[in-house]
Amino acid sequence: MSNKDSSLSKDQYNLLKAFKKQITNPHTAVKAPEPKVVEVADPVAEDMALFAKEMRGVQKLATSNTAKTRVASKKKLDTQTLAKRAAAMGPMETDDALLSDTVATLNPVGSQANLSYRIATLQHRVFEDLKAGNLRWFEAVDLHGCTVEEARVAVLQIIQMAKDENQNVIKIVHGKGPDAILKTYVNGWLRQHRDVLAFVSAPEKQGGTGAVLVLLKRAEKNPKFNQ
Repeated sequence: MSNKDSSLSKDQYNLLKAFKKQITNPHTAVKAPEPKVVEVADPVAEDMALFAKEMRGVQKLATSNTAKTRVASKKKLDTQTLAKRAAAMGPMETDDALLSDTVATLNPVGSQANLSYRIATLQHRVFEDLKAGNLRWFEAVDLHGCTVEEARVAVLQIIQMAKDENQNVIKIVHGKGPDAILKTYVNGWLRQHRDVLAFVSAPEKQGGTGAVLVLLKRAEKNPKFNQ
């Protein structure tokens, strides 16, 4: 049967020819025709192409018109602000009977010294949180430019303010003067005050050795507050 007279397709004709050859030579394997490779469309590529088509002409918004959402940091009080408050609200009743300047001056501290104090019964974990700056302070006062007497009044006032608001952490900025005079007095006063549980030099980002974080008794534990 000739190729012209056959009604078979080319593939069928080739396969028949291979069978005939195998019959003639049985050791020769018949090779089936290789299957045709069908290309399957990639759905991810199609989606990306569709997305690019839809986004054609879209422009990125300028960032100059966006509003800044930075939270304002707490402002430290100064002695003038405390004096104005006292003038408007009347003198505060403060507990200064036991604060001795002599005790403070007998224990001078250096301008770069790290201050650290705690009562014996304070939990170690609480003290470590205070040292790390993990306890959020209620109010802060800046003693720069104060006389010793002005600084004493400011320290007593901010302690009283915290007690009145039932807060127990404050910050006192005493500075790092070459003689560390105010730092020495603050160190001595706080050690004598009955409402102070602990104080430490602040972490570097909160003032370092130029400030102290002070932990106070809660107001409800203070007999004077209950009266």
